[in-house]
Amino acid sequence: MRIAIVGTGYVGLVTGTCFAEMGTEVFCIDIDRNKIDKLKKGIIPIYEPGLEELVHKNYKNGRLHFGTDLAEALDNIDVLFSAVGTPPDEDGSADLKYVLDVARTIGRNMKKYVLVVTKSTVPVGTAKKIKQAIIDEQAARGVSIEFDIASNPEFLKEGAAVKDFMNPDRVVVGVETERAQKLMMRLYRPFLLNNFPVIFMDVPSAEMTKYAANAMLATRISFMNEVANLCEIVGADVSMVRKGIGSDNRIGRSFLYAGCGYGGSCFPKDVKALIKTASEHGHDMRILQAVEDVNEQQKHILFRKLSDYYNGELQGKRIAIWGLAFKPETDDMREAPSLVIIDDLLAAGCSVTAYDPVAIDEARRRLGDRIEYADDIYDTTADADALLLVTEWKEFRLPKWTTVKEQMRVPLIIDGRNIYDPAELADLGFEYRCIGGFDKLRYSGH
Repeated sequence: MRIAIVGTGYVGLVTGTCFAEMGTEVFCIDIDRNKIDKLKKGIIPIYEPGLEELVHKNYKNGRLHFGTDLAEALDNIDVLFSAVGTPPDEDGSADLKYVLDVARTIGRNMKKYVLVVTKSTVPVGTAKKIKQAIIDEQAARGVSIEFDIASNPEFLKEGAAVKDFMNPDRVVVGVETERAQKLMMRLYRPFLLNNFPVIFMDVPSAEMTKYAANAMLATRISFMNEVANLCEIVGADVSMVRKGIGSDNRIGRSFLYAGCGYGGSCFPKDVKALIKTASEHGHDMRILQAVEDVNEQQKHILFRKLSDYYNGELQGKRIAIWGLAFKPETDDMREAPSLVIIDDLLAAGCSVTAYDPVAIDEARRRLGDRIEYADDIYDTTADADALLLVTEWKEFRLPKWTTVKEQMRVPLIIDGRNIYDPAELADLGFEYRCIGGFDKLRYSGH
């Protein structure tokens, strides 16, 4: 079986590479010739654990191909996945320009049946637009070639995408015809053999499932951040609250960690897009609007804690930041809390030195020379008036605290992910602030 993946970004490259690993011959297509040339040389445009090795292996074995000509690929495939970007428009809606460009290219060049599968995250109703675009282009050619439309949204977590693809919680597939369902069953047969659930449904339901899933997870995060902020006011500890409610199997433990806000390529964009879709149909998504509002406010919380500590007198303070990516195991900084925090700090007259294990190059691209970049975690803390933990990379979990304290001008730690032990840091002489916890230790011994 031969398939094409259009778009070699995060979703497309992971999807194509993993399908090749399962034995499918895959043609990865992208209009960015520079990116394709680099992929042929083994240069991977994104950081994702385990991906580079799989790309090299399957390209060498001839199961994974890279090219720029979609028209040529159409002659040799059974299934085409559209995995191009759907960036948020100014009004929060998903920009479908690239998705529809792919559809028009298909309509202008197809010569035989193909199943067109949307892998990109798109609003409900996009499949109809894709179908119409293909039909219109065929009509302009004076032909009528059979094709089908399907939706196969991705549920990959950045930092664990390869593992998620190979061991999915579920695979959601929206189809319109029996022929399309048989093709998708054939493609996903290795997963069916391993008893991973492949759930077939209608196309609009598949499109909605992706948005609903991300909106629910975002809701849990914002809800817990609201609880955390209230905990600080009333003297409760959000970590204890999380354990208490997470033990209820109706609720579970996932996505109940308080922090400095969510970011990335999915949650912010998808929440906005779902709100916009509802608005276009005359419906007000009040809960999701609150989710978004809470998250935007939460991205400022570390700055507020720092400002409170120094009574608003931040001019000339030197601030160390650990973590720039929106989450560990990725270099993705889209909608990252670190960007908001850095803007706040610079506006207040602070100087900033930051370190991230893999996102430094991306940070330089976004921030330029507005901040300093450190080579390791200890370089950041020299003469620092505070250390802000923003991304919970593993290498930040057990630093040499004595070295950190010796280097800092003021031993103040503001923990944006609640990963440190307040008692341990108090014993070492640090001032400690976290999210929704005990800023002043009130239990035995402290």
